[in-house]
Amino acid sequence: MRRVRGAKQGFPRRAAARRRWPRARWVAAAIGGVGVAVATVLVLDSGSDSTGPRALTSDQANLLAVTRFRNYQAGGRAVTIDVPGTAGGLTITGSIDYRGGRGYGAVRGTGRDTSSDGLIAWTATTVSVHPMANPPAKAPARPPESGWYNRPLQRYGSSLDSTLSIALKLGSDRPDNAELLPQNGAAWVGRDRLDGHRVDIMTGPRARATSGTAPSTDPSDVRYWIGSDGTMYRVRVGVASASQPVVIDFDTHRYVPVRPVPGLTPAR
Repeated sequence: MRRVRGAKQGFPRRAAARRRWPRARWVAAAIGGVGVAVATVLVLDSGSDSTGPRALTSDQANLLAVTRFRNYQAGGRAVTIDVPGTAGGLTITGSIDYRGGRGYGAVRGTGRDTSSDGLIAWTATTVSVHPMANPPAKAPARPPESGWYNRPLQRYGSSLDSTLSIALKLGSDRPDNAELLPQNGAAWVGRDRLDGHRVDIMTGPRARATSGTAPSTDPSDVRYWIGSDGTMYRVRVGVASASQPVVIDFDTHRYVPVRPVPGLTPAR
């Protein structure tokens, strides 16, 4: 697994994370709408401390409640996204603009052909791809002006599209409701260390049935690696069409602001 490199700066003091906020907007509920299945796999790094799952303490609930807001407050985060598949995986190295609602990066296949290699940009409704025979390790700061192919983001049946949708929803313009998190199945799993950062591992709340999808019966379909100030460092989530959990790591490289791709308009 990739390791993160440093915490984001400019976050408010932790005391601010202990405020109570009236509105609950769960990542798990949103993920249920893009076809996420239960994933109970948890692989801890060496030296981890796991005695969970157990009920969240008040402090832990506050950390989980504020973690998506941290991403939004930062404006954007550098990400590396690993999407497994039976025919080989995909790795996206790029950035997500959580205020602008769009992502952009270089995509490479692992253990598969190169037909999916190139650049990729996405919003909540549209995916744009720019095929390249030899894509760069990192996407160029300024996207190419031409050569993009747009298509609707698929809500079901595509592990890649489900992952792209999930990654965008890891930012929120306000904290979640810390008091409701334990009531909806969120739990503490253990502690770990990612590149020197001490983190708590927590499961998200149970997914709700939306748009005709069946609700999850297990809250462990989403797991978060969260720092002591609420910074999100890793997310692992099971996607129905993927053979193994998807892993989204933050701060694996320097964040580069996401520029608009021709023909791709964020949907908010």
